[in-house]
Amino acid sequence: MEDYRRIADGLASDIAAGRLRPGDRLPAQRQFARRQGIAVSTAARVYRELGRRGLTTGEVGRGTFVRASGRPGTALAEPAGGGVDLELNHPVVPEQSALLAAGLAPLLRPGVLESATRPVGVAGTPAARNAAAALLARGGWRPEADRVLFAGGGRQAIAAAVAALVPTGGRLGVEELTYPVVRSVAARLGVEVVPLETDRAGLVPDAVAAAHRAAPLRAVYVQPAVHNPLGLVMPGRRREELADVLGRLGVDVVEDAVWGFLRDDLPPLAALLPERTVLVDSLSKRLAPGLSVGYAVAPRALVPAVADALRSGGWGPARFALEAATRWSAGGAVEPVVRAKQRDAAARQEIAARRLRGFAVHGGPLSYSCWWELPPPWRADTFTAAAARHGIAVVPAAAFAADAGRAPRAVRLALASPPPDVLDRALETLAALARSAPQDVPAE
Repeated sequence: MEDYRRIADGLASDIAAGRLRPGDRLPAQRQFARRQGIAVSTAARVYRELGRRGLTTGEVGRGTFVRASGRPGTALAEPAGGGVDLELNHPVVPEQSALLAAGLAPLLRPGVLESATRPVGVAGTPAARNAAAALLARGGWRPEADRVLFAGGGRQAIAAAVAALVPTGGRLGVEELTYPVVRSVAARLGVEVVPLETDRAGLVPDAVAAAHRAAPLRAVYVQPAVHNPLGLVMPGRRREELADVLGRLGVDVVEDAVWGFLRDDLPPLAALLPERTVLVDSLSKRLAPGLSVGYAVAPRALVPAVADALRSGGWGPARFALEAATRWSAGGAVEPVVRAKQRDAAARQEIAARRLRGFAVHGGPLSYSCWWELPPPWRADTFTAAAARHGIAVVPAAAFAADAGRAPRAVRLALASPPPDVLDRALETLAALARSAPQDVPAE
């Protein structure tokens, strides 16, 4: 085994045993090299290996720190065990069960159930395509039904879109803070992720152009409406500028519209750049977290490539979920649930604004996410670990940073899952924690 991996294994053992605790800062690489009697280049490889394993995170100008969790990706994939979950957003409103039950009831009849449990292709059925076109319509835009393809969920739709647009070894531009699943998808497909500058209006068009000049981008992944984790909404003028730049450069787009239902008054980027945009969406956030369908609306010329990617990846839909989605859309269950979730998101943002007043907190008025720039001397991983000791799970910025070495001192708060009264008390606790000094927090 190479020396750097052996040394990394030793540090990993120290982290697992608690000898190095979440938030602990590692020595500077030159200092570490001197202590170990190794070359600085070997020390750099050790630190890169620890970062690759998800054991450490880097903060610009501050150093390398032990993560609050040795496996940060799981925090965004599965519910936390106990405590108050501010890691994952699974919005559920009281009225949705009755509305969704009415659409499911006909599927349970023997004759219908037999059909609803048969296999189905990624093109779905004519009824499913028409229902999906109506479901995905917003801001005056409605996709043609024959350009809609189906996946098992939003993640599968994203994976298929990236696979169809970016070859192995190709470059995918992403916002510098982005949905973590995209990084995982890119790694599995052998695609290079290129972080792109983002400001309060969203992805910066000049940054896209500069990255493309450096080495061609095959596609860009972007979240124009209700960005995760920032909660921002890209203004219309910025969308137009971005569409113009991408069109001139000939760069394709994967537009993630999963949270776009919270701002369904705004047209998607696909309305401005239809010949280059694959729009992906999902049923889970909009309706039911546990019964999902993913959607990919592709330009007509790209429909075969996206369909092939869905089939080859095994990312196609489940027939029962597709039939349920079709009936919910046709039966009028979707709009009242969406309106209820829009009201719920606004109410939760009001709770956050009240409890976190005075802090640098960002989140759109119709968003289930808050981005909290922590006050010094708190670091993201230290704060995450301290919050966990209070029974509250939050996500450090490093989980969303496309460049793990440039993670800001911030955390993402997911507001959707706890009941409002529990959310209120949890945010009150976090605010008090942030006003204290890290050394004032009792150790486990």
